[in-house]
Order: sequence, then structure tokens, then C-alpha cells
Amino acid sequence: MALKYKRVLLKLSGESLMGKNNFGIDPDMLKHYAHQIKAIRDLGTEIAIVIGGGNIFRGLQAADSGIERVQGDYMGMLATVINAMALQSSLESTGVYTRLISAIEMRQIAEPYIRRRAIRHLEKGRVVIFSAGTGSPYFTTDSAAALRANEIEADVILKGTRVDGIYTADPEKNPDAKKFDNISFSRAISLGLNIMDMTAFTLCQENDRPIVVFDIGEPDNLMRIVQGEAVGTLVDND
Repeated sequence: MALKYKRVLLKLSGESLMGKNNFGIDPDMLKHYAHQIKAIRDLGTEIAIVIGGGNIFRGLQAADSGIERVQGDYMGMLATVINAMALQSSLESTGVYTRLISAIEMRQIAEPYIRRRAIRHLEKGRVVIFSAGTGSPYFTTDSAAALRANEIEADVILKGTRVDGIYTADPEKNPDAKKFDNISFSRAISLGLNIMDMTAFTLCQENDRPIVVFDIGEPDNLMRIVQGEAVGTLVDND
């Protein structure tokens, strides 16, 4: 079957790695992600991944603990490296070749970010995991996902969440919330929908980079999306 998306940027939240725990990394969630990612890699999809660090530390939490914002943001970036290393290990245990790339130099565990090298890894069938956000404070991992997706010219950003798309309100709190199958960037902004932070969202809008928001918990959703099925909510400029 022909692939709708040949090169994708998968954005995972750090919180999703917690599973049913309140903190840290659930090994079952790592296996769940690894098997889904391997399945679409085996189809020939080129995959880059950006993962958050909220299961370990969020930069925005720092203010409450007396840590200055910039320092806290760097601590959050290091948390994403821990998650990326865990995901790398899980993927490689399934036989998937990976490359861990960090926006903060740490040569013992990760390659520095070099755009052409990252693209070459993708072309060779390796799963590329981008860690440490953008390498600069004041930017979220959503912004890092949008930035890297544009730099590597991904066909789409796949944003894995706990819900099956974008709704008029939080469906976990409001049972009357209505789901969008497709929505434009401009309408999402006008409705004030919280899909990604505004920096990331604008970067995708200006570069015509579509986003699919979907439920990462469903085992076959990634496979269905890259094969062209309508899963979750598509955000684009149409």
C-alpha cells in the first residue's frame, strides 16, 4: 500500500510515558511506542521523534521551587534527553536502528544537531530522536517539534495525545464537546484551541506544515495515519 506520508515528525509528550504512574517512565508505554514506531518504519516511513520531559521536570515548574526560569528550562531540556535515551533503548531492543541527537552538546551519549546529517540518517532508514528541545530557553518541545519538522521537511507533524483529536472543549471535562475532523490553522487560532503553543503553531502555519492530532494510546493509529486513513484531527491551511 502506498504511503500518504513518507517522512513524519512524531511529537510525544513526556507525560504520556508515565502510563498510569504519577511520575517517571512506564516500561509498558515504552514498549507500546516502540512497536508502533517499528511498524511504520517497516512500511518504509522515515521517522523523526521529539519527546517532552514533563514526566520528569518542566521548566515552568521551576519558578515554584525558587529556580530561575532559564535554569529551569535547561533542566527541562535535560529531562527530554533522559526520555529520549529510554525510547532509543526500547526501539533498539526491537531491532530498529536509531540516532539520538541533542540540541545541547553531550558527546558521550548523543550526536550534535547537524541538519544534513539528520536528514541522511532518515534516508538510511534510521529513526532519529531529537532531544533537548531547541537548545534555547523559553521554547517548548512543541516549538522544537515544529522547528525540526520544517528543517527536515517532514510531510506532517503527528502529535500523539490522550484524546482522539481536537474538540471544541476538553472532552475529558465536557461531555458535550464536539470533535473536528479537519480544521484550518486560522480557525483554530480564532477559536483559541490549545493544540500547540502559539510559536509552534505559527511556524507550521507559515510553512504550510500540516499537523495531525490523534490518540497515541490506540495501537494501530500510527499505521492507519501514514497509510492515509482519516484518524484524529487534521490541521492545515485549507
